[in-house]
Amino acid sequence: MKWLFLNSGSYSGKFNMETDLFLATDCEPDVAIFRLYRWEPYCISLGANQDENIINFKQAEKDNIDVVKRPTGGRAILHAEEITYSVIYPVSSDVSAKELYSEINSALKNGLEKFNKKLEGIELEKNQPDFANLYKENIGTVCFAASAKSELKYNGMKIAGSAQRKFKNSILQHGSILCGSFHTRITDYLNLPGEEKKIIESELKEKTIDLNTILAEEINYESLSEALVSGFLEYFNVDTLQYV
Repeated sequence: MKWLFLNSGSYSGKFNMETDLFLATDCEPDVAIFRLYRWEPYCISLGANQDENIINFKQAEKDNIDVVKRPTGGRAILHAEEITYSVIYPVSSDVSAKELYSEINSALKNGLEKFNKKLEGIELEKNQPDFANLYKENIGTVCFAASAKSELKYNGMKIAGSAQRKFKNSILQHGSILCGSFHTRITDYLNLPGEEKKIIESELKEKTIDLNTILAEEINYESLSEALVSGFLEYFNVDTLQYV
């Protein structure tokens, strides 16, 4: 397997999602892509099948917050103080989508541990929530309210979330590694009663954690990117990674 690395920098939500979709639908056999990027301006992404009416677009526009649909499933995320990754992997018989989900999260874990030894406490979630019922509740409006199996947690709190979609010739997986706490402010942009928003905000603060909080320091995104790439190289036993 040939691996390519793409560091896209900071772009709009539309650009970021269209790029992931383009890479996934233009995937070559025996070529995998690892991409890192950020969001400028900050952006709320909604799952492919999520109702857009949950978002207060007027407030989002007022605060210069983009809103975009993801090509993958899941629920709403406020992309702000984070580094986002995507992996495009060709469909093959050697790994299933479920196995790849776990493998990619393990590689991310490896990279985070290289970034700082304090992150060696990160673990993969062992259980799978009942998302069908969770999505019926208002708390199920936001992605970081629950951890899917194999997602990354630190001291029982979610530090990274991911979503996946299988195309004809490829699997797209992308997700957010929390570097700061701004994601909890997604409740400012939800069309829900005030009490419901307070409950969701409380849940996010109790169930999520970010690198800044763990390490008590500002995150150097360049160093973090280098560590994540190194973690992927080592975990997937890649001899060379072509930068594009």
